[in-house]
Amino acid sequence: MKLLFDQGTPAPLRDHLSLHSVDTLAEQCRSDRDNGELLDLAEREAYNVLITIDQSLRYQQNLKGRRISIVVLLSSNWPAIRRRIKEVAEAIAAVRPGEGVEVTIRSG
Repeated sequence: MKLLFDQGTPAPLRDHLSLHSVDTLAEQCRSDRDNGELLDLAEREAYNVLITIDQSLRYQQNLKGRRISIVVLLSSNWPAIRRRIKEVAEAIAAVRPGEGVEVTIRSG
């Protein structure tokens, strides 16, 4: 699967998603896009899933009819996310085009 990390998504996560092709907005030099433009761009470039920490993105954007899906990490804290790698990978595998799911990340 082709994944795109939004700004704020911890880059070390990519090392734990080796079954997927992972790019970041920073690498693409496209971190200046608003959310609608970002989703349009990601779809044009055939990304399957956008991984983000922006908890409002899936509510601000209408995902109906989109080919891309969104996985929202409910924290940007890398040590906490690292403890939830399995849940993140499961969310990526389970989310369908036009859907958004959240992964709860507990700090403790």
